[in-house]
Amino acid sequence: MSSHFNIRISVLLLSAAMLTALPLNAQKRRRRRVSKPVGQTWTAKPIAYGLGADDLTAGDDATIRAAAVHALGDLNGTAVVVDPNTGRVLTMVNQSLALSADYQPCSTTKMAVALAALDHGIVNENTPVRIAAHWSVNLTQALAYSINAYFEALGEKLGFATVTGYERQLGLGEKAGWNIPGEDPGSVPDEPGPGGVAKLSSFGEGVRISPLQLAAITAAIANGGTLYYLQYPTTAAQIQDFEPKIKRTLPIGAFTPQVKDGMLAAVQYGTAKLARLRDEEILGKTGTCSRDGTRYGLFASYLGNPNPKLVVVVVLRGNRAVFGPRAAQVAGEIYRSLDAEHFFLAANTQARTVANNQ
Repeated sequence: MSSHFNIRISVLLLSAAMLTALPLNAQKRRRRRVSKPVGQTWTAKPIAYGLGADDLTAGDDATIRAAAVHALGDLNGTAVVVDPNTGRVLTMVNQSLALSADYQPCSTTKMAVALAALDHGIVNENTPVRIAAHWSVNLTQALAYSINAYFEALGEKLGFATVTGYERQLGLGEKAGWNIPGEDPGSVPDEPGPGGVAKLSSFGEGVRISPLQLAAITAAIANGGTLYYLQYPTTAAQIQDFEPKIKRTLPIGAFTPQVKDGMLAAVQYGTAKLARLRDEEILGKTGTCSRDGTRYGLFASYLGNPNPKLVVVVVLRGNRAVFGPRAAQVAGEIYRSLDAEHFFLAANTQARTVANNQ
């Protein structure tokens, strides 16, 4: 009798244990499912058709436009090409996107922060900045590899007012073009956002910029400090009568060589190496960030050092397939197409002729 009783007790205890274990296992499985990382949901596509259907092209340089159209293809983005010595827009592919300021500058903002830090004596080109316990980098390395922690450290030292003041001096928050219809001036934040001055300095958090503005800033860095109004002639007569218009002269000439070293390094071996061209020096800065289901890839660049010939800015939109190095690759295709057409050889010959006649 007692043996039967013990068996019944054992069965009841085993059953209770099984019943208790099942919910616990289920809870563990639920906890594992809840703790699983949730991926980004992308609402934007990297391909878009018909974006340039309404482009005005009568004033474009035909060779440059053909190269830019071919390189961009059906990508959801824009390409802006500018003469850094005059401010003339040579082409804008997908103009509605080029004139829109619905973009965050992402890591291209690091060029402005670098200039501000050099101007205020925070660092020089070779100053090591500690970004981890056993890791320090200088300005060239930080620009080449787009090291966020470096620029966050610079931003903290400069302060919010200094960083935003420098960005406004470079032309952000105001129209870059001279009477270009449809241009959005963008904006610079009046107070720090959730990421503070650190994210402002590494990603341009809170800033709204247009590809046209980015081209104007890049041209000013390329030529040593002349911020031109960008002009976009739309007729042969306007091209014939073109005269450069200077918006202001920036006091950055003493610092641009140090920033240019980092931009050159970015193309030679850093984040922008897909833009590299064998026989010409290209300098640039990539940028990658996401907002509201859209991923952005930016590349601001120019060719010709120390004598700049051409500024090329590419901005792409889409999903995880879009990032700064992809924009650099598109720009590289533009440069390579022009090189195949001997465009830069002709530009060099023309520059020597002008110099000899002066």
